[in-house]
Amino acid sequence: MANAFDPYREALVVETQTVWPDAYDDWEESDRERLSEKLHAAPQQAADLDYVRMHTGFCRQITVTAADVERLN
Repeated sequence: MANAFDPYREALVVETQTVWPDAYDDWEESDRERLSEKLHAAPQQAADLDYVRMHTGFCRQITVTAADVERLN
């Protein structure tokens, strides 16, 4: 289950990761990067957001959803 946006953990984010479902395998890498940048620029709007604990802070992990793609394209 995805976490809600958390300002405390957000301040400790040291890495980001975007998880792409198989449905987007045919997308060009440049299109994926563009959408990924938009998602991580406004993580509070992401439909599936998770914070993964690391030794140095958190990794913000966003799994791309159809709702995200529709909103940002």
